[in-house]
Amino acid sequence: MGIVAGLDSSSESTRIVVCDTDTGTVLRHGYAPHPTAVPEGDPQAWLISLGEAATGGLLEGVQAIGVSAQQHGLLTLDAGGVLVRPALLGNDKRMQPTATELTDALGGRAAWAEAVGAVPQAAQALTKLRWLARNEPESAARVAAVLQPHDWLVWQLLGRPLRRTTDRGDASGTGFWSAATESWRPDLLELALGRQAVLPDVLGPAEPAGHTPEGLLISAGTGETMAAAFGLGVGPGDAVISLGASGSVFAVHHSALADTTGTITSFADATGLHLPVVQVSNAARVLRGTAELLGTDLAGLSELALLSSPGAYGMVLLPYLEGERTPHLPQAAGTLSGLRRESMKREHLARAAFEGMLCGLTDALDVLRARGVEVRRVFLLGPAAELPAVQAIAPSLFGTQVVVPQPADYAALGAARQAAWSLGVQHGMLSPQHPPMWPAAASQIFEPTGEDLPVAHAVRQQYAVVREQEHPGALGEALGTPQSVPAG
Repeated sequence: MGIVAGLDSSSESTRIVVCDTDTGTVLRHGYAPHPTAVPEGDPQAWLISLGEAATGGLLEGVQAIGVSAQQHGLLTLDAGGVLVRPALLGNDKRMQPTATELTDALGGRAAWAEAVGAVPQAAQALTKLRWLARNEPESAARVAAVLQPHDWLVWQLLGRPLRRTTDRGDASGTGFWSAATESWRPDLLELALGRQAVLPDVLGPAEPAGHTPEGLLISAGTGETMAAAFGLGVGPGDAVISLGASGSVFAVHHSALADTTGTITSFADATGLHLPVVQVSNAARVLRGTAELLGTDLAGLSELALLSSPGAYGMVLLPYLEGERTPHLPQAAGTLSGLRRESMKREHLARAAFEGMLCGLTDALDVLRARGVEVRRVFLLGPAAELPAVQAIAPSLFGTQVVVPQPADYAALGAARQAAWSLGVQHGMLSPQHPPMWPAAASQIFEPTGEDLPVAHAVRQQYAVVREQEHPGALGEALGTPQSVPAG
């Protein structure tokens, strides 16, 4: 068919990949940084960065562009389409009391889960609108329309037409769009802002947002999480674990989930399916903290851990260093248990750190499994996924195949794949129900062995005993059961 481009405007930079529509082969790529701008920023800087990333004829011959952008941003426009104020971005801690206030306003966590599949969080556009109404009433009074970063970039690329659009993936993160009913909840927007505002039209996965004045097709676009999932090529039966300082666990599922505990956030994906997400407060930060304590780096910590044995000589680290979201223990601290004279060695503490982090993530996986989400393989993302100790321990604890993709601009690739899909539908060469079949990401694959699984089960039992001693019933609440039982 031709050539398409995918651009990802993250919180840190713009990355562009130019791809062959048939094979997905990356032909060219571009990059430009963003100025540091959290929790507020000037969206014009994103356009400047986009222009810088696209220099040198990068987009020559491109027929369609897909846009991925950072999620959890709020752009407010006045009646003339002018920004009312700088964009509110990211997980802004100023919004946390407002999130709690909104949760109570609708009747609690279960009511929100039933309404939109998510409990109000500081990052959501919903909560930012309520904060704006409370703290900047003059600005709030001027708000006529609401967009997110990817919506605004698409609108700019199209020449600022009267119609503004979004996609179901990014809409599902606002707090006022229901993934279950596939519709906006203007009553919830009014609950936050105090009145109505114009919301963008929600496009289907292969539906174009429009054409630029030069005739270039712009696809619907989506949020970064959804674009990365599409770029990775994950499908039903796949889960993705991102190992940042904190962690996220999401899976591809056939329907939206309404989790009355509020542990699961029900996102939509970029293909017409759903992405239930569980957040974990402590992931790679556990490894970094332990490495600093032992006077080494992450590679050294991994080497030490592999000198120990499963179970770390009875030592268990509950990794709740910054409180914890799953299970819901916002005031908790980490716990080191089972310390004996024979276990007081650097390698055993290193092993306990890896096992503690991975057991915490397995708890999050179990929350999804308990709601009927099938997990046949787990994709691990982030620099920590490259550590030999993670690759050695994770498959047996997760109880499934682990895939570690090679580092790549997966969000930009997902945006490019969406552009190819939309272009193919326009030309009658692809179905709106079936995206182009690009090759799977180059990856390392790690399988659990039969002899490892009973040992891993014992490690999880050891971890669960300590967790229940310190925080009785906490995971059981997240699982929707009276007590937590490790997966066998």
